[in-house]
Amino acid sequence: MGSTSTPCRSSGATGPPIKERSIVSSSNQAKGKEIAIEPLKKAVTTAMRAISGDGELEVMFAADRPSLNGHKARVPDPPRRPTAFDVAVTRGAGDALALRLACHNETVHRTFVPEGPRAKAVFDAMEQARCEALGARAMPGVAGNLAAMLEERYLRANLQHFENREDAPLSEAVALMVREKLTGAPPPKSAQALMEAWRDFIEERAGADLAGLADAMSSQQAFARATRNLLVNLEMGDELGGDPEQDENQDGEQQEAEDSEASAEPADDAEADQTAAREREVPGEDEESSEGDAESEMSDDPGDFDEEDDSRDPGEAKRPELPFTNQPPVSDYKVFTTKFDEVTRPEDVCDGAELDRLRGLLDKQLANLAGVVARLANRLQRRLMAQQNRAWDFDIEEGILDTARITRVVTDPLAPLAFKMERDTDFRDTVVTLLIDNSGSMRGRPITVAAACADILARTLERCGVKVEILGFTTKAWKGGQAREAWLAAGKPAGPGRLNDLRHIVYKPADAPWRRARRNLGLMMREGLLKENIDGEALDWAHQRLLARSENRRILMMISDGAPVDDSTLSVNPGNYLERHLRYVIEEIEERSPVELIAIGIGHDVTRFYKRAVTIVDVEELAGAMTDQLAALFEEQPNQKAIRAGAKPRPRRISTLGLT
Repeated sequence: MGSTSTPCRSSGATGPPIKERSIVSSSNQAKGKEIAIEPLKKAVTTAMRAISGDGELEVMFAADRPSLNGHKARVPDPPRRPTAFDVAVTRGAGDALALRLACHNETVHRTFVPEGPRAKAVFDAMEQARCEALGARAMPGVAGNLAAMLEERYLRANLQHFENREDAPLSEAVALMVREKLTGAPPPKSAQALMEAWRDFIEERAGADLAGLADAMSSQQAFARATRNLLVNLEMGDELGGDPEQDENQDGEQQEAEDSEASAEPADDAEADQTAAREREVPGEDEESSEGDAESEMSDDPGDFDEEDDSRDPGEAKRPELPFTNQPPVSDYKVFTTKFDEVTRPEDVCDGAELDRLRGLLDKQLANLAGVVARLANRLQRRLMAQQNRAWDFDIEEGILDTARITRVVTDPLAPLAFKMERDTDFRDTVVTLLIDNSGSMRGRPITVAAACADILARTLERCGVKVEILGFTTKAWKGGQAREAWLAAGKPAGPGRLNDLRHIVYKPADAPWRRARRNLGLMMREGLLKENIDGEALDWAHQRLLARSENRRILMMISDGAPVDDSTLSVNPGNYLERHLRYVIEEIEERSPVELIAIGIGHDVTRFYKRAVTIVDVEELAGAMTDQLAALFEEQPNQKAIRAGAKPRPRRISTLGLT
């Protein structure tokens, strides 16, 4: 947008007709009419580009929260058989992101945003409500889609039941009341309890401020000033920080003073001529003095422009280090408490009888899949066994006596004895770790196929003399668990970091034979086991286990169907908090570790995280992808990192701020 006082582009954007963008009628939903996924994604992408005014906007669909990063937008992937409501929710998520691009100026936002966490949350929520209200008032179809998106969001947040008002987010209640004042639309039914808890409190203290927001909604600056006044009335004035208006006035006065000084300088032509003549008489001396003056001026105040930019943009990131810097990489990731985390084994989660029952259930569901995976595993085994053909080096000075050439002792007694030695294969001294995502989105066919592939590949590699470790990762509870309860009891300190209880599962240790761990894989079929996924810490955990191994070559394969998601952690930290930590851990392994890392994404583009990765669309392709990736690795020479590391590398830990 050109200036903050100009209405956003969405009011004049040309997109799909409003009739097409409205929610599909309930009659179609009742008939069970199926909607094609790809045309829906294409329509959402086109509409987002039209509303935002950004023809180069890159739209990705993934099983994650909606997010916006520059010219890249991520929209939640619709179900395979979406209903009319699902279509409206997907469109609403896209419309909300597009309106944010069209109506929001990040520089103005950083200028007025409060410093305190509570006030900042309310400020951000009100700004998003302003952007969505502008689109809803201009386009009725967008209004319907946004309503469906909000209904689904608060339904998932499960805000219908809470014990006291402090457990209900004030920022969401204020945003809903702002939406109600700006558009006249009632709040979603799933947020009725939230509104009832806070409505009297908000209207009593800031009712007049809410009533005047409609006059300022077209200007982000005016709306930001009104929002700060509202925060003062909501008893958050101590979190606002400095006054942006006063800072702007000081900057303007300083600029005017500099201009007046420049205009008051003498400009006598005669003096200028005399000065020029003196400069021509002694050019060397004056040049040196002028250079010295210039250097002194620069050294007196080397950062005027940087300081001015920093004062206007307080939220700008630190200047990146130059290439080849000695500064070690740093992660801001932290954990509120590790007291409730656990590394467990299947026999500790349920008894032996239940494990046997779950393994039987897995075997029944694998009746059709086992043949396909077994054929792929046999192909992998043949390729590996072909590399195990014995090869020898002859005519060497030491080793095993070459009996085929013992006749030399008779024919030429002065000739030295001939020795030979068998060549070592690259993959004999190898360990492979399969790290499987045990999140709730893997429920059903994906986790079944993953368990089958891990089971058969472990058996196959064991026949070839390669040790295999099978690990899984999830959380102990939805939306926090005991860690969140401890955070609430501590008074909700700001920036707590990870707020959930980890559960890491060792299905098969590397040294355990497959026959002993066979039934453990049935645990993946247990109802209620699969919850949320924090990939960064799981990857670090599996990596540390591999570093403790003595094998010369160590391979880590990550199998996941989405980016890290934990609602409890992301609700009190930045939206990319877990993803940023995952990238940090991946970089540490790929750049500074002897472990070889590969990843397989199920319906999720993991190539944007990992250097060596493959993405499959259908879970049925998992077996082929796993065997192909492993076969390609074994056919290659070990990477230089592993060669330099030697047989017994010194273990080093990735810093995760106290994690083990």
